[in-house]
Amino acid sequence: MPVPDRPDALSLPSFLPRGGAMPDQAALPLSGVTILLVEDSRYASDMLRMMCQRSGARLRRAETMEQARAHLRTYAPDVVIVDLGLPDGPGERLIRELAVSRRVHVVLGLSGNPEGRATALAAGAAGFVDKPFPRMAGFQRLILRHLPGRFSPVVLEDEGHAAKADPLAFHDDLAHAADLMAASLDAPARAYLARFIGGVARSAGDTALATAAGAAEAGSEGMPELRALVRRRLQEGPRF
Repeated sequence: MPVPDRPDALSLPSFLPRGGAMPDQAALPLSGVTILLVEDSRYASDMLRMMCQRSGARLRRAETMEQARAHLRTYAPDVVIVDLGLPDGPGERLIRELAVSRRVHVVLGLSGNPEGRATALAAGAAGFVDKPFPRMAGFQRLILRHLPGRFSPVVLEDEGHAAKADPLAFHDDLAHAADLMAASLDAPARAYLARFIGGVARSAGDTALATAAGAAEAGSEGMPELRALVRRRLQEGPRF
């Protein structure tokens, strides 16, 4: 089932700290690093955007593998982070392509499913990023671990919590999912949709929604409950 594009599908602009003078270089351990995120969830993308902004990294985004390929024909990021569940197929397919071509220094897999780690590494990824994302220092260390000798290993200390995305992005992802659920879903489309909602739910810490998504992925009988819960979340509005 074709998945409609959304307005920000190709990329997000590069992000640098806003305001007055630039912070001290030691506070930006990822300064000079360009990251391409291949991720269809706006909520997850917004969380990573904030961590990159606070770390000094430049972030671009593609929502599908095809858009990522178009991006890579023009730009050469230092790191590509690929979600394993994408609208146009499994992300490990793109990981495998990049590992074989060696066009990118570092390719990392991304998933809210712990089993995704083995899948990403088997496809040739250098490492793996879990959803929900690690805290700030953990994210910085993860990136620096794969860029030895290029950047200072100074990292920000954890501040108690991971970065929080705009709750409107969570609402936007669920509205997108509700639009997809309004159409007739075959088995592959249902599995993609359930994985998409599950990833968004895990990123947002919504255990009930993640559980319902897992049940819907396992069988079509779980889809009515998932549809009802998505509708309820949309009625409740942003709640984080």
